[in-house]
Amino acid sequence: MKQISKYAVLALVAGGMAAGVMSFAEFGASEADAAVSNPGKLQPVSAFAKIKNKNERAVALFNEAGKVIASPRCMNCHPATDRPTQTDSMRPHIPLVVRGEGGMGAAGGLACTTCHHEANFDAANVPGNPKWALAPAEMAWQGKSLGQICAQIKDKERNGGKDMAALVHHMAEDELVGWGWKPGGNRTPAPGTQKQFGELIKAWADAGAACPKG
Repeated sequence: MKQISKYAVLALVAGGMAAGVMSFAEFGASEADAAVSNPGKLQPVSAFAKIKNKNERAVALFNEAGKVIASPRCMNCHPATDRPTQTDSMRPHIPLVVRGEGGMGAAGGLACTTCHHEANFDAANVPGNPKWALAPAEMAWQGKSLGQICAQIKDKERNGGKDMAALVHHMAEDELVGWGWKPGGNRTPAPGTQKQFGELIKAWADAGAACPKG
């Protein structure tokens, strides 16, 4: 029998660990249905111009952007507990890992960078990015309605201290956010493009940043 190299073993283990990132969660039924009904597309900002009431337009824009927020590519890294989820089915991360300081894994345990490196390793189906980390606990999204997430995103105490301009920039330009549209492996990309998503978030902010109810 041929000897298996330590790198092949690591690839096999890592492949079982990280078949995907950011998943759907126990979301409100209406938001989940909206995301599933047309998972590959986002309507452009122009599609909402006919809504004259600013608050209603803002809500409609955020609901559209919510197709990305509610997608597996986002939800897996915003878990309700200290354990991330993975794959399009949002299963608990295998093997067991926890958030740890800075979202990089527990001290003395398995660090995220053990398997997740600066780029995807598709041969083992392991996602990667230079900024790979779990979102802080105050940014947990799983199990919340889109309205609750909207209010959370606007709250500086729960969004990393970002004002609206910084929030728009984060959504439209951040490299780790952008990973959601090029996840590699067998993972389903986030709907639309990061540019479209950023435009929706900016238009939502410009319209007053009203949130969906509930």
